[in-house]
Amino acid sequence: MWDRLSASDPGLLRLTAGLRTVIAIAMTLVALGLLRFPVPQLVAGAMAAMSATFAVREVDRRPQVITLALCVPVAFAAVSLGAVLNQWPLVSDICFLLLIFCAVYGRRFGDRGTGLGLIGFQVYFLSLFVRATVDLLPSLFVVISVAFVCSALARFVLLPQTAAGTLDRLRRAFRARLGLLITSQIELLDAGPEDVDKVLGDLRTGTARLHETALMIQGRLEQGTTDEAVARRLQRRIAEAEIAAERLGLLLLTARSAERTDTLTLHLPGASLPSRGQLPVRDEARATVRRDLEALRLLVLRPAGEASGTALAQVRNRLLGYREAENLPKATPPVQDVFRGIGEAARAVLGLRTALDGPQDESDDSPATARSREELDAEEAGIEGSEESEEDKPDESGLHRPTTRAAIQVAVGSALAIAGGELLSSQRWYWAVLTCWIVFINTASTGEILVKGYRRLLGTILGVVAGIGLAGVVGHHTWTAFVLVLVCVFAVFYTAPLSYTLMSFFVTAALGLLYTLLNTYSMGVLLLRIEETALGAACGIITAAVVLPVRTDRRTNELLVDVLDKLADATRAAVDQLSGRRHFDLVDKARDMDQALADLRTAVQPLTHPITPLRSRRDTARYVLALLETCAYHCRALAATAELLPSHPSIAEDPRLSGVSARIVHNIEAIAEHVRDPHSPAAIETGPSIASMLEPGTFGTPRYGRVTDRVLRHLQRLDESVSGLARPLGVPVEKPDIGQSEKADKGKKGEKSRKAEKSGKPGKPGKPGKADRPEKARQ
Repeated sequence: MWDRLSASDPGLLRLTAGLRTVIAIAMTLVALGLLRFPVPQLVAGAMAAMSATFAVREVDRRPQVITLALCVPVAFAAVSLGAVLNQWPLVSDICFLLLIFCAVYGRRFGDRGTGLGLIGFQVYFLSLFVRATVDLLPSLFVVISVAFVCSALARFVLLPQTAAGTLDRLRRAFRARLGLLITSQIELLDAGPEDVDKVLGDLRTGTARLHETALMIQGRLEQGTTDEAVARRLQRRIAEAEIAAERLGLLLLTARSAERTDTLTLHLPGASLPSRGQLPVRDEARATVRRDLEALRLLVLRPAGEASGTALAQVRNRLLGYREAENLPKATPPVQDVFRGIGEAARAVLGLRTALDGPQDESDDSPATARSREELDAEEAGIEGSEESEEDKPDESGLHRPTTRAAIQVAVGSALAIAGGELLSSQRWYWAVLTCWIVFINTASTGEILVKGYRRLLGTILGVVAGIGLAGVVGHHTWTAFVLVLVCVFAVFYTAPLSYTLMSFFVTAALGLLYTLLNTYSMGVLLLRIEETALGAACGIITAAVVLPVRTDRRTNELLVDVLDKLADATRAAVDQLSGRRHFDLVDKARDMDQALADLRTAVQPLTHPITPLRSRRDTARYVLALLETCAYHCRALAATAELLPSHPSIAEDPRLSGVSARIVHNIEAIAEHVRDPHSPAAIETGPSIASMLEPGTFGTPRYGRVTDRVLRHLQRLDESVSGLARPLGVPVEKPDIGQSEKADKGKKGEKSRKAEKSGKPGKPGKPGKADRPEKARQ
């Protein structure tokens, strides 16, 4: 159960945020209740405690203390401004708009500027909600002070959260999600033809969640570790485990189908297997695969303190033995590939466990396990710090800066919301302003704002229905209402990263209870809440579309170009290292590409949303995303393989690779250029397969002799996936000269025939001889 909780909430970040907020509010209510403050000020204290808790966003403790201390005078100033200007509505509205502009503009100064802006806005909103006056200011200062003290106790004493502790929980979550992914792979092995689509969907979800956790770990490595070598070692082991698990899933899919499964199947929703073929139900090899998958899951999930003993060592030795061809069970070639994949996954798990838990007991190692440990030790010795510094991008200025543009947009939208909200209600117009403010947070395009406004309105409508029911149940039971408010607040923070609609639902339900506590509850008030929310969302959408608009297609194109640039950079660096030129930051480059792809995935949500009327455009966006995720997988695999080059005995550099990768990099850059400028003459090139482009080296080395077949396959799949991007993105294809290609093919065939005659082994013209065939092509 703990593993499942850890897997559902990586790092327990949502659980910690919800509990910390609830504890801060509960302590504030108890303290103010003992001091016999009236209910309206209890409500103010609860809102201040909640704001103080979620406004502080720094990772390290010292910056958190400084930000929380600076928030106190900002809160005092905001509540004083609201109370003093309450009697002059026009002046109050103008000051509120200036405050909104400054709060949004403050985001350009990082987490501290964002936190101070949030406190200023939320506390001013609090003064409007409780109708603060100058006479109430002394007591409100006490209430806010108590709320901030309780928030500090909850953050630094009762539920402290350090960068190292968060990273440790994220590693636990990665291990749990890896175990769940292997569980889905076992289900895939057992699923019948009628269940395979559902299990395949679970496999896609598990693969995506494992990748998400790997990115979260990447983002916490710098703060969570003090040693750069430890951080790079963990980064490499996480990447190896992720790639091995995804490859094992592909091998299982291939074993089920009549032909090799494309990587796209794991990333494109709705894609089905090429064939409904299934492993025999009562086959010995299938039973052995199932047993070994369960053993692999055991190796992943077994705690460090229990990961010793002869039985577990025998399981580990058996799985690592599959890395040697002589230890493979008798089975069809695709099923033998699955056993190889299990062996590579077991090796990745061994490296992951060593990186996470330290040195392991080696007394029961088999020769295969000892060789795997030697490889891992050699890799550890080869880990070096990055010697390349990232280039700083030039900062945008003026109205092109996102924070300046957003500040102007929010201010204009809030002005419209104030004007419209006053027409609906002179007392509660601020709900429209709050909605307009919120729909602009963490959004960057008109489409994102439209989707967020729709979700907030839907959650508000459902929350009003729930609020009506809760208000009727609670009646005049004050502390029962506060308990239910705490439950709703916890649900708000726990569901916020998962569903904005759910978060809005719980916010509105909590507000219904607060209105009950303030004796201002009525059906009309909750219906007014819906009207104000709809008005605020409409003002935000109209402003985003008219004032300094950022169209969704422009935003997605910019991010798509960024993904393609990073994909080309990572591919070029990986192939350069495999060709003999040294790089030091391959995994970093691959993770930069993954992060850019995650940003694109978020920006494309308006296009892929289920309610979008543009169905063909939605399908195209999903297809392009799936192709990019396929490219990212093969690029990650190339980077991970290239990182092993200095220490792995079975991987040698091959200078010929630099030539065959030129077409891939050129095609990626051509697609990026076409996305930047649709009128660009750039076109992608097609030609022979990657493997056929590798001729024997100058030293008589047979084809594939100096580079593993796996590298060739990843390059081939990457080439195919990049070429596949041309059609949906409208990039022209430059076809090769047919005449020259035929002459080249005839020349190659004649050369092979002459070689065969000299060796005394005549063969069919054009058919590769034994030396030209890969011995381990199935790998």
